[in-house]
Formats: sequence, structure tokens, C-alpha cells
Amino acid sequence: MISALFILDVKGRVIINRDYRGDVSPKCVERFMNKLNELEGDSQLAPIIYDEAGVSYIYLTVSNLILLAVTRTNTNVASVVVFLNRLVDVFKHYFHEVEEESLRDNFVIVYELLDEVMDHGYPQFTEAKILSEFIKTDAYRMESVVKPPMAVTNAVHWRNEGIKYSKNEVFLDAIESVNLLVNSNGSVVHSEVAGVLRMRVFLSGMPECKLGLNDKILFQNQGRAGKQKTVELEDIKFHQCVRLARFENDRTISFIPPDGNFDLMSYRLSQNIKPLISVECFVDKPSRSRTEYLVQARSQLKERSVANNVEIILPLPPDATRPQVKASQGTAVYVPEKSALVWTIKSFAGGREFTLRCNFNLPSVAAEDDAAKGKMPPIRVKFEIPYYTVSGIQVRYLKVIEKSGYQALPWVRYITTAGNYEIRMH
Repeated sequence: MISALFILDVKGRVIINRDYRGDVSPKCVERFMNKLNELEGDSQLAPIIYDEAGVSYIYLTVSNLILLAVTRTNTNVASVVVFLNRLVDVFKHYFHEVEEESLRDNFVIVYELLDEVMDHGYPQFTEAKILSEFIKTDAYRMESVVKPPMAVTNAVHWRNEGIKYSKNEVFLDAIESVNLLVNSNGSVVHSEVAGVLRMRVFLSGMPECKLGLNDKILFQNQGRAGKQKTVELEDIKFHQCVRLARFENDRTISFIPPDGNFDLMSYRLSQNIKPLISVECFVDKPSRSRTEYLVQARSQLKERSVANNVEIILPLPPDATRPQVKASQGTAVYVPEKSALVWTIKSFAGGREFTLRCNFNLPSVAAEDDAAKGKMPPIRVKFEIPYYTVSGIQVRYLKVIEKSGYQALPWVRYITTAGNYEIRMH
């Protein structure tokens, strides 16, 4: 639980505050700013600051604002940080931009929201869709008295009762982002997969959903390990609708979903990944003022897989002039404001290899020296691969059970994208 919540500007002035328990002084904001400035000067910033007076400060910086939660108890800090992030999401839903001006223009709404999302210092419900049904902005405020939706007093506060669709469907996207750093000699320095299961739900009533994955721990518990490919997921984070006790007991993911779009779960895998698209750049200097690049891009996917909308961003020296480019596939455009050459390939099938040649002038000796000393930034790659996941995660089943007995159509697709995908130059 927290004692009070303050929203500050960058100079530490209070814009809005809500005292929930009355056991902290408003002067604690001044002490917080002094502590924050001290730690910033010592390069020891942390999201939690403890005061000798027995007060803990937990804060989050968003745009030109500081959201500050203050407590005198030994509270669950992770829970408070999640609450602050959820509060930011609620503000974004209402005001689109979370900035000082938007909060000042809507301070009445902000106070109403602060009263609903927290009671006596304990977080309550933070689902923006539900809140917006009875706390409305001026543009949508109704003249008649609006009754709070059932979801507010219901245990399933993220979903309203009485939802009806003529066609009941649920869409699930398994999206994986590949973070990769490759050295100039081709060796992988760092590799990681960050995944999310994103859902779009158009179901009537209060449906119960059950999701089955090729989870390694589940298969081991059932004595089925080794019979088919499984994945060992790390750092799993669930949406609040998932029954955690059930998952911890038998690894079953069961939930009553919110209506519309939401992220069901996120996960991470630390595994050795070979580059899906490898890029080599060979630099040649035929003269002191002239430089040539030979770039080879190779798709190491299986032949039936295709990477779409591939972008290879090649760094050039800041004052490179008159670049002349010839690509065997796709288009290449020089972007001076980024000091880079952007090579775009709309469709890059597995096993294919393409080349690009680029030559440009280097009038500056300093730029030439930087390139010679290896100060050039890495090559960055962007792509999207449909029907494919690096981890091999598979949705074994997605069941929808509702008391009215309707049949729902589940749709599943897999997508792999490039996250921080970088290749150091020679």
C-alpha cells in the first residue's frame, strides 16, 4: 500500500497529488527532489529512494512528468511500479499524450481516476476500458447519472457482462522479436528472443478460455518429454486475467479474457541463435578520398520461409558525398540526415543471397580517420517473417467454453520480427 501519490513537473513542483492515508507530509516532495538531485550527481539513480525519516519514494518518469508514490510501510515495490505503469496507460487512454499540459487541462478527470484506481493506498482496478464507461471526459459526459458497470463490483473487473457478437472469434498472434549482436568476424556476441502472445477477442458472454503450448515443463510433468519439440520459457509475465494458481499447479493457462485487444503473456528465451539474415560489408579504399562498399546479404532461413520488408541500414561517414549505388535486388536510398544507406528488399526468400555495391567520396580527413579507427556504428537490420518463430513455440490448442454453448472460431498466426538486430562492420 502507498500513503500518497504525487504528479510532479521536471522541476519538482506538484501538479496533482492525492493523500490516501494521511501519514506523510507534503514536504516529503522537497526531500525527494533533493535526494534525486544528489543521486543524479553521483550517477547512482534508482527507481526507489529511501529517506532516513522512514519514507520510501518509488517513482516513474514519463515525458516531462514524474509520478511519485510515497509509503511508510515495507510495501511490495514491484506491485507499486506495475501500478504506476498501469496508471500511465489509463492516462494515455483518456488524454492520448501524458504531459503536464494534458493533465492540467483535465485535472478534474485525473482526480476522479485517482479515487477509482486506488482505495486507502491499495490498488484497485486499472482497466481503462471499464473506467471509461463511468468516468467520461467532457466530450462524452452524459447528462443522466451513469451507473458503474458490473465489472467494477465483479471479481472479473476487466470484462463487462452482457457482451454480444453475431460472430464469435478469437485471434492469437505469437510475435517474437530477435535481439542479436554479431561481431565483425561473424561470431554472435549476444542473442535473445523476446516474445508476446497478443490476442484480439470478439466473444459473447463470459467465456472461459484454455490455452495449451508446447511447454517443456508441462511435457516433463506429463512424462512426454522428448517425444516432440518443446520450448523452455523464461521470465513469463501474464495479464491479470490468467489464473496464476492454476498455472503454477499444472501449467494450464486458463482465463476469462478482456474484450478487444490485449497481451495475454510475454516471455524471453536466452538461446544461441544463428543470424537469420547475415550481412557482410567489405570496405575498400582505392584512393584517399574514395571509398567502396561491397555488401553481401544472405538469408539463412529455410527455403520455404520468406522475410518481408527487409531493411538493411548501412552507416556511412557523416560527410560522405555523391554515393553511387547498385543493388542486385531491391532499392537503396541514401538518407543524409541518418548518415546511412537504406537498402530495402520487399521479399527475401530462404537460401537467397543478394549484393550491393556503393562508392562515395570522403572529403574530410576526420571522417576518414573515424572510419579507419572503427568508430562507425553497426549495420542494423529490420525484417518480418510470417508463419515462423525462432523459439519453435506452438499453440497446441485454444479452447473457448461459454455457458450458452456457442462455437467460437480461434485463429492463430506466428510472426518473427527484428528487435535490436545489429552487425558490427569490419
